[in-house]
Amino acid sequence: MPTRLFSIFILIVSLVCSTQIFASDHQDIKIAYITQEQQVPAALSNLEPFVADKGLQGALLGLKDNNTTGQFADQSYLLEQVIVPIGGDVKQAFAEKIKQGIQLIIVNLPASQLVELQQLNNNRALLFDIATRTDTFRYKQCLSNVLHLLPSRAMRADALAQYMLKKRWNRWFLVQGNTPKDALYAQAIKRSAKRFGMKIVAEKKWLHTYDARRTAQSDIPVFTQVDDYDVLVVADEQGLFGEYISYRTWLPRPVIGTQGLVATSWHRTHEQWGAVQIQNRFKALANRQMQERDYAAYLAVRAIGEAVTRTKKNDAPSIKAYLLSERFKLQGYKGRPLSFRSWNGQLRQPVLLAAPTSLVTAPPLEGFLHPKNELDTLGYDQPETQCQ
Repeated sequence: MPTRLFSIFILIVSLVCSTQIFASDHQDIKIAYITQEQQVPAALSNLEPFVADKGLQGALLGLKDNNTTGQFADQSYLLEQVIVPIGGDVKQAFAEKIKQGIQLIIVNLPASQLVELQQLNNNRALLFDIATRTDTFRYKQCLSNVLHLLPSRAMRADALAQYMLKKRWNRWFLVQGNTPKDALYAQAIKRSAKRFGMKIVAEKKWLHTYDARRTAQSDIPVFTQVDDYDVLVVADEQGLFGEYISYRTWLPRPVIGTQGLVATSWHRTHEQWGAVQIQNRFKALANRQMQERDYAAYLAVRAIGEAVTRTKKNDAPSIKAYLLSERFKLQGYKGRPLSFRSWNGQLRQPVLLAAPTSLVTAPPLEGFLHPKNELDTLGYDQPETQCQ
């Protein structure tokens, strides 16, 4: 009997010790998601309703996937949502999260606010930018401790140029809107045209202030009377007039750019490489279609999960080192593993070329070679940047 009692005692002690060991291995990974409420803009089309939670739903889906796999590694992922009201102080909200010790922060804010947070951060947290396309962040104004999830304008323009070169549609007519973002997109288009040997045979600015929906049928044919060209390239990031150009041009030509055939990181028509599965899961969660920022936020959370699982660490320096290493590979439902460019924090990824109701292709295309990674044929490559 004493022997039996002693055996039971030893078993209890062993269970307690093993429980303590496993408990010590448990990890709580806290991720902050910061954004600011936006004023609902005037509706350009009743077919495209304003989406207030663009980005957040993708982060929530990524969190769900991380916790599904994390339960086997004794990991718990928590997402703290910081939604600053209109007119609120974003910097103060960000500073509070830094003070609380959160080191992994998803930022869904415009470029100007991202720069402010990056300067305030002082390299204490790793920021995941899911909103900007700014080329200067990728080759000149390099932001330390910031990873960019969306393709830059240069990556999008290069994707279009690769396909145009394959089709031998080499003569471009560029129509640019009058906003600063339109000018940046037009600049990216000109860079890609030069890079791939295209010729911009005509260039015009759309300066009309009236509603294009009411006057497109009469004004666009007149506006587009230029010398012969193969494609019309639109630079209209706000969608103020670009949707009304197709089928109304003086010459019967395809429309590409911000409207028509668009270059995007994600599209509702994408179903290849298992994408239909994540499309359906997202729709069940959010009751709408996944958009670019949702996809970017999803990838940010999944990248964090992959890094924590592989390194067994959840501090910003360790996560950053792994994500920028050659060991990091992420499934992105695009047929190729995704990774980050170590010199500027840009996520390497195929760029989808999509028409309104169909996916056309996903550059980089076959034949566009690179000595290290074909995904680096899109956007600014390492020798072209000042980033280290």
